[in-house]
Formats: sequence, C-alpha cells, structure tokens
Amino acid sequence: MSVSSRLNEIRGQLPAGVTLVAVSKTHPADRVAEAYAAGQRIFGESRPQELKAKAEALPRDIEWHMIGHLQTNKVRMLMPYVACIQSVDSERLLACIDSEAARLDRTVDVLLEIHVAREESKSGWEPGELERYVASGNWRMLHHLRFRGVMGIASHTDDEAVVRRDFEALAAWRERLAPLFGPQFDTLSMGMSHDWPLAVACGATVVRVGSSIFGERDYSK
Repeated sequence: MSVSSRLNEIRGQLPAGVTLVAVSKTHPADRVAEAYAAGQRIFGESRPQELKAKAEALPRDIEWHMIGHLQTNKVRMLMPYVACIQSVDSERLLACIDSEAARLDRTVDVLLEIHVAREESKSGWEPGELERYVASGNWRMLHHLRFRGVMGIASHTDDEAVVRRDFEALAAWRERLAPLFGPQFDTLSMGMSHDWPLAVACGATVVRVGSSIFGERDYSK
C-alpha cells in the first residue's frame, strides 16, 4: 500500500476530535512529502537534526512536533521550527525551552511526558517528581510556554490489561492537572501504531502513528 492509502485508512478509523501526528522519524523527506500531498500537516520527529533538515526542505505550513527525548543543548536548534514539544520531562528542560522561546519572541506548546511504563528505559517525569514541581508553582514563571497536556508511552507488552492501565494512568494525570493549567490543558497524547485504538478508547486526543503509515523504520540511519 502507498503512504497515502495507509494514511487515509488510519484517518478513516479515527473518531472526530482525535488528532493524528504522523511519525516520520528515520523516513526520508520524500516520504513525508507523499503524506503532505495526501493532506497530512502534523508530523512527529525524535531527532532535532532530522526535524530541522526536514523543516527546511519541506513546505512551511507543516506543524512539527518533537516527540523524542530532548537534551537541553539541542533546544536552540529546534526552536525556529517546532510547534509543540511533546516530550518535556524535567524542570531544567522547561526552563531552557522557555528561555529559547523568549529569545525568538514566540510561544511554544509543550506536553508533560509522564513515565507510566514498566520499562525503566522509558523517559518522562516520575510521578513524585512531577507532583513536587507542580506544587512548587515554578511553572507559572514560564511565560513563553503554553502547557497543553500530557504525553506518555505504554509498556511494551502484549498484555492489554497492562497497556490499558498505563493509558488510564495518563488520562488520570491530565484530569488531575487540568484545573491548575486551565482550559488550554486539553491534550492527551498517547497511542502508537500497535496500540492507538486502545489509547483512543482510554481518552487519547492525539495519537502518534508511524510504521502503519510509512512502513517499518530504517534504524541504521
């Protein structure tokens, strides 16, 4: 199947109100262009250098989302191009994003990535760490960020009960934090190619789908 056929198949299954982020990481710009030609405008990347290169090569109305672990020394590279950083996992990173956004006199959307998976290798705020940060109120001083919601990755397992538990935990965090951050805190980004239908059933408003659209990734790149 072509990229456009796969993309339209996914779109046809998504309920109204759920946004599709086409995860284009490791796929070449011409594959992204195929999806763009089929009407897709939101794409997710995990590597700052790759996002920058594609943003400079592809149409300017693409909305780029950073979805991979982000180091503070790569934030400046992203800032002219990225619309949303979904993978914010520390107070230090938040402060750096705010500083770089201020330097360019712009506001950037961010999601708080929360660690709910069983794998220790997954990134994200630990619940206790996030609770302490939110309680500190330091986030109120970040005037060039727009806190939009939470993001997370479920455990890598075939046990649907475990995956559902992870998704429900993320949904509970969004509900818990929304009263603090206000009505703009409306985003719940969870679910990928193998588990997005369950994520949607658990309340996802954004799904991040890559291989089901572009095919398997080339991890040698």
